[in-house]
Amino acid sequence: MTSASPLELAGWRHVYSGKVRDLYVPADTADDATPAHLLVVASDRVSAFDQVLSPGIPDKGVLLTTLSLWWFDQLSGADGGRSVPNHLAADHALQGDEAKPLIPDAVQGRAMLVRSLDMQPIECVVRGYLTGSGWAEYRAEGTVCGIPLPEGLHDGDRLPEPLYTPAWKAPMGEHDENITFERSVEIVGADTAAALRDLSLEIYRRAAATAEARGLILADTKFEFGYDAEGVLTLADEVLTSDSSRYWDAEAWRTGSTPAERMASFDKQIVRNWLSENWDKQGDPPALPAEIVERTRDRYATLLGLLTAS
Repeated sequence: MTSASPLELAGWRHVYSGKVRDLYVPADTADDATPAHLLVVASDRVSAFDQVLSPGIPDKGVLLTTLSLWWFDQLSGADGGRSVPNHLAADHALQGDEAKPLIPDAVQGRAMLVRSLDMQPIECVVRGYLTGSGWAEYRAEGTVCGIPLPEGLHDGDRLPEPLYTPAWKAPMGEHDENITFERSVEIVGADTAAALRDLSLEIYRRAAATAEARGLILADTKFEFGYDAEGVLTLADEVLTSDSSRYWDAEAWRTGSTPAERMASFDKQIVRNWLSENWDKQGDPPALPAEIVERTRDRYATLLGLLTAS
C-alpha cells in the first residue's frame, strides 16, 4: 500500500488524505472554523477494490486534474448547455499589475483551489451501460441496485435509460453502501434527493453526448455535490475522470464480439482486471507490474487527448 506522507506546503495545513487525494486549508485557519477555500491535491496514488496500490501511476494527478478542469469548463456552458455551478475558486490574485498564483509551485498542475461546501453524504452514480458490479447483480437477480431490468441483456449492453443508483458515503475506513433512492430521501430529504438525481442524470447525458462526438462511450460515472453559502447545489470533487468513470472506445463497442473487445477501456479497468487475476482480496494486494503501470498511464493520457482535442 502506498503511504507517502503529504507534502509540506507553505501557507497551507494538511487536514485530510483520502485514497488518492490530499486536502489542505489555509495555515491560519482556526481549528473550529470553516475555511473559505480548500486546496485539493490529486496524488499519483491509484486505488482499486478499496485498496491503495503500489506503485502509483506517474503523472496521474496532473492528467486527472487537467481532465476535471476541462469538464468543469464544458459544464459551465462551453458544451452549449446551461451552466452547472462548481466548486472552483480563482487560483490567481492580482498583485499590482501581475497575477500571482495561489496554488503552490510544488503542486501546480495537480491541485485545485476550491470553495468550501456543505458536502452531501450521497455518492451520485449514473450507469448508462451494464457492466461491473451491475452486471454481476443482473446475472444473479435481474436487477441493478434493486432496479429491475429487461431480460436478455449482456455484459456491456447499453441500458434502456441511464440509471441513477445512489450510494451512501460511509465514514473513513468503511465501505460505501449502495442505497435506494427512497433511502437517499431519508438521509438528505426529498428536495435534495430529487435535485441530486436530476442534476446527475442531466450531467451524465451531456457528458455522454460530448464523449460520443469524440468516439467514446461514457459507460458510467459518479458525482459529488455540496451546497454553497447561498444554498446553491454545486458540483464538487473530481468530475468525469478516468478514476471516477468508465470510458470505452465506441468503435470497439460496436464491432467487438466479446465483452473484453467491446469494452476497450480508457480508465483503470486494466488495474482492476490484473488484480482480479492475481489477488484473492485477502491481505495486502500485490505490487503492480511495471507493464500495468505503463499501460494505465497511457490509457489516462490517451483519454485526455481524445476528449480535449480541438
